Amino acid sequence: MYISESKIEKAKQVFRTHGGTMRTKQVLKEGIHRRTLYSMRDNGELIQLERGVYQLAEEGTIGNPDLAVIANKIPKARICLISALAFHNVTDEIPHVIHIALPTSSWEPTLDYPPIKAYRFSKETYQGGIRTHNQDGIEIKVYTPAKTVADCFKFRNQIGLSVAVEALKRTLMEKKATIREILDYARLCRVENVMKPYLEALTHG
Repeated sequence: MYISESKIEKAKQVFRTHGGTMRTKQVLKEGIHRRTLYSMRDNGELIQLERGVYQLAEEGTIGNPDLAVIANKIPKARICLISALAFHNVTDEIPHVIHIALPTSSWEPTLDYPPIKAYRFSKETYQGGIRTHNQDGIEIKVYTPAKTVADCFKFRNQIGLSVAVEALKRTLMEKKATIREILDYARLCRVENVMKPYLEALTHG
């Protein structure tokens, strides 16, 4: 079906004002018809990142497409644990799923792609230490290196103590966080006593 150039250009402008990536319901709310959306997809003017998430092709390839999908599809998700370590380049672990934090009261999210593993955080630990990173117009919420290290010790039984210890070491060596910052979040996550021996070994060893 023919879609006029003016409608396509209008749709492109709407995508640009939203940073180049939108969900279907956002597109429809802006007055863009489904036929226009699907025509742009079929013509290569839009890239379908995941079911219901589209990116304007002229924006190029985004740096973290999986995180962009999560930011669009699960607004309450916060990138945490190994995925946050990878984001901050303080681990050699390659996460096979995206680790996300959610409030304890949230519904269990489902995505076709990317695969995710959700962890339930208390109100205080969910809200603490979040930073918003704007990548290609998409706001991605990730815990800071200091908060992530504390979280890794809190969830050490799930991700492995060795991963948490290595993350602590790398974070300090690469000066991604100070000891004071890490201890502050260790108290918040109630793992200060667990972490202290490792901090002392690294700083006095």
